[in-house]
Amino acid sequence: MNKKYIFVILLAVLVLPVLVSAQVTITGLVDGAVNVSLYIASGVVVILWVVTGILFLTAQGDPGKVKTARTALLTAVAGTVIVLIAGGALNFVKNAFKI
Repeated sequence: MNKKYIFVILLAVLVLPVLVSAQVTITGLVDGAVNVSLYIASGVVVILWVVTGILFLTAQGDPGKVKTARTALLTAVAGTVIVLIAGGALNFVKNAFKI
């Protein structure tokens, strides 16, 4: 089976219970999508930190590997900052517009 069809079926299975409930609004769907995106981004950031740690542990003083590990560290820090700012901006907008 094509990966595209598997994704569509999985998405339909996950979204169908939400659509069946009587209180479906656009605001609710957008809020849910944003929350899921933040959860996924947070998981990716955790994976980046773990990979960075593994890269530093396996570098063993090799300058090329240490440079790669430092790049991964900067990426992990930048990803963490982006996720934190996105979450804070989301709360700021919700409070500003009283959503």
